Amino acid sequence: MENGKTANWNFKGDETVKKASAWTIKFALKTLRENLNANDKRAVIPLGYGDPSQFPSFKPSKVAEEAVIDAIQSGKFHCYAPGDGTPEAKRAIADHLSRDHGMEISPKDVFLTLGGRQAIDIMLTVLARPGANILLPKPGYSFYEARSTFSQLEIRHYDLLPEQGWEVDLSHVEALADDKTVAIAIINPGNPCGNVYTYEHLQKVAETAKKLGFLVIADEAYAHLTFGKNPSVPMRVFSSIVPVLTLGSLSKRWMLPGWRLGWLVTSDQNGILQRHGIIDSIKSCLDITPEPVNFIQAALPKMLKEIPEDYHLRTLNLLRETADVCYDRLKDIPCFICPYKPEGSMFVMVKLNLSLLEGINNDMEFCLKLANEESVVVLPGHPMGLKNWLRVTFAVELSLLEDGLERIRAFCARHAKKQ
Repeated sequence: MENGKTANWNFKGDETVKKASAWTIKFALKTLRENLNANDKRAVIPLGYGDPSQFPSFKPSKVAEEAVIDAIQSGKFHCYAPGDGTPEAKRAIADHLSRDHGMEISPKDVFLTLGGRQAIDIMLTVLARPGANILLPKPGYSFYEARSTFSQLEIRHYDLLPEQGWEVDLSHVEALADDKTVAIAIINPGNPCGNVYTYEHLQKVAETAKKLGFLVIADEAYAHLTFGKNPSVPMRVFSSIVPVLTLGSLSKRWMLPGWRLGWLVTSDQNGILQRHGIIDSIKSCLDITPEPVNFIQAALPKMLKEIPEDYHLRTLNLLRETADVCYDRLKDIPCFICPYKPEGSMFVMVKLNLSLLEGINNDMEFCLKLANEESVVVLPGHPMGLKNWLRVTFAVELSLLEDGLERIRAFCARHAKKQ
């Protein structure tokens, strides 16, 4: 044996991890960034990732920063936190969510997590069992696909209907489901579509899930980030019909993605989750996973009580303005089809008409060439289940958005097929 070379090592990397990673937005964005032109002296315009906190107009509230400073300087929160969250933080989340639609939430139904993605990790870990399948939206948030793949949950994609405000195609859901279907994931307000579902549509989703015998995962990471005709309606208002697992986080409404604090809330007026062991499984899962940072949890009660409503209204006004600009400029580009004006979250989905472009065969080629030629990063649709679509974020500085949209327009004109 020389330099450790032998045919007898008993280990190797897990291909499942590699397969799961290929679903992620991070993987797609890394590929695009690697294709940027280092000789282009213009600033890179990031229209592919939903993190507005890096821009001056979308900074977090000073109240949040002061709450964390106070927690650290108190000297009380350098220790480990409880596995499912501190009592004070759980109570703060319960009180905050109880203000929505007059529904009382108990702290015992709240579990604190390391961001919304750990909440997804826990839910899918708890639900995974041999032969089980899960219904995921197409398009959707690709971390669900990545984590389902890792957990060996069979993925079945149900369609969203762009011409109907990206509503769930309930007939497709019924065609896909069987006795091994454990859950349907609903993202509302929508990532990546910018849609906001009505009360009536969500009730139909709940009734369909009850009829077919599975629970609803309600991804409400963008709750209250709505600026159109439909308000945010929490899925848990239908928990008398169907069991609901809700996830939320500080990342979006409070512009604090790097603080990694999320929550998982169980809502089930009929006790079905308890009888079927889901609550105990969540608790057990939290026993073997890391907990959120203690001083962030300590800051939570002050943040949720004292951040002024004006802060949130200012964010909504900014998003409304940038969404209008983004939608109006994109729909005027001939090779784009924009079926729905966003009314929530931070994104709009745009369909590519490749027949109008020369030398571009799919969405990934479009995004790679755009990054290389114009230093603009947008996300291809295929990681989210829609090939030859794009996801564009408008949660950036208005001047930066306008510059990026002008570069996209110039790129499309340059690659337009000659008539």
